[in-house]
Amino acid sequence: MALSGIQIYKMLPQTNCKECGFPTCLAFAMKLAAKQVELGSCPYVSEESKKQLAESAAPPIRLITLRANGTEIKVGNEVVMFRHEKTFYNKPGLFLRVKASDPDLAKKVAAADAYKVNYVGMDFTLDGYAIEADSDLSAAVKAVRDVTKRPLMLIANDVTLLDSSLGLLAGEGTLIYAGDSSNYESLADVAKKHKATLVIKSDSLDDLADLTQKVQAKGVEDMVLDLGGKNLGEWLTRSTQARRLALKSNFKPLGYPTIFFAAQNGVEKEAVYAAQAIAKYAGFVVLDTFAPEMIYPLLVLRENIYTDPQKPIQVQPGVYEINSPKPESPVLVTTNFSITYFAVANEVEGSGLPAWLVVTDAEGMSVLTAWAAGKFDAERIAKAIKGFNVADKVSKKRIVLPGHVAVLSGEVEEELPGWEVRVGPREAVDLPAFMKQALN
Repeated sequence: MALSGIQIYKMLPQTNCKECGFPTCLAFAMKLAAKQVELGSCPYVSEESKKQLAESAAPPIRLITLRANGTEIKVGNEVVMFRHEKTFYNKPGLFLRVKASDPDLAKKVAAADAYKVNYVGMDFTLDGYAIEADSDLSAAVKAVRDVTKRPLMLIANDVTLLDSSLGLLAGEGTLIYAGDSSNYESLADVAKKHKATLVIKSDSLDDLADLTQKVQAKGVEDMVLDLGGKNLGEWLTRSTQARRLALKSNFKPLGYPTIFFAAQNGVEKEAVYAAQAIAKYAGFVVLDTFAPEMIYPLLVLRENIYTDPQKPIQVQPGVYEINSPKPESPVLVTTNFSITYFAVANEVEGSGLPAWLVVTDAEGMSVLTAWAAGKFDAERIAKAIKGFNVADKVSKKRIVLPGHVAVLSGEVEEELPGWEVRVGPREAVDLPAFMKQALN
């Protein structure tokens, strides 16, 4: 039975040392009860308390980490069914499946590994590669490892083949696929030997729960679930049931991340299947197709779903130089909401016009939202102009406010005597024309 925050608090040292990152032991206890932190964050908890708190400290869905050569992907550790309840924490890993027998194996992996796209200041890439053993797996592992440092997944049922291939990946955290009722014992032994994560598969949740307990009894703690299912609807039902049992009923045998193969019913609907799996609880999504036009929207979808709804994506406040501005170039002002920033920056950069862009700290809110919330006002704008020493960078003291907050122009003039305050357009797309016509 899970303990309440108060019950956990009574077992903590109650020193309020703040070394766990929280102001009080009670605050830490409440987070621990909600399974949003790990007990190890408290450096002074007694061994006796650790034993008693083991159940409350363990996340409802086990955290699984795959790593290789300094890169890693973490999945699991989730605490809510729906994003709006709190947030989703660890984004599902997107893996590309390749065949060991493919003569262009290294070339294909290298091309996929080089793929990187920038989205509102973040670089998106694939997370790893799944190598299917339809020929010499060890040779394929060597070829893939020569061109990528990302985590790997090995798909094979031959224990000897897996053992030798995992030996080439010593010190890494690798995923092996897959154990079932017929071979789980031998695969569990290999997983334990190489400290690998083992995928367990079955066509029913009852059998799956039974298998995970048997594998755990053999000393393997890190597992991933293949829920089976004849179609997307059946998989979705099982995924929801497993998630609910783990989170709501604290049913440990199903408290593991899941894996989904998006091309299980053909590549025609692969993108649709992958999108559904990202939205509904998959820990790993395996793709058979590498196509930038398909990968990009999946990466954006994943980022949007796994962005904390209480913490908008932000950029660092400061002064940004666009198109090598000169001292006489205008000073534009906006908030640090990433989409707002990139909308303004991209339009100005695309126009070829130089400008200084001052990004104020508005707690990640857009212009109108921040203004309505009192986070984007004359005082904050003036503070940013002064704090970032903008006056030392320009010879012509002229700033441009977003058109949506034209009402602030008078107050900004009072806060910044000696500065010319102009009101720009409401939409970023109109900035280039405004700068050409009104700021010359």
